[in-house]
Amino acid sequence: MARITKDEVKHVANLARLSVTEEEAEMFTKQLDAIISFAEQLNELDTDGIEATTHVLDVRNVLREDEVKQSLPREEVLKNAPDEQDGQVKVPSILE
Repeated sequence: MARITKDEVKHVANLARLSVTEEEAEMFTKQLDAIISFAEQLNELDTDGIEATTHVLDVRNVLREDEVKQSLPREEVLKNAPDEQDGQVKVPSILE
């Protein structure tokens, strides 16, 4: 029994705004059926007691410790701003 039909392939192609020929629809039907068969084989495996894997390597984020540092003086920062008002960078309004 086919797990996916040619009509379903055409429907998904239409949803994805793809045009497929009859030959392509037939080819994709066979390929997708093979993929679904393989996925069903994986479902037969006993995975009880196996920890979920999010990455094949034991990768961890390496972050530096936060350190309080002296920031730039406000006057020096505002020298680079195209416009300034009351000690802050002034930007064009985006709301009416």
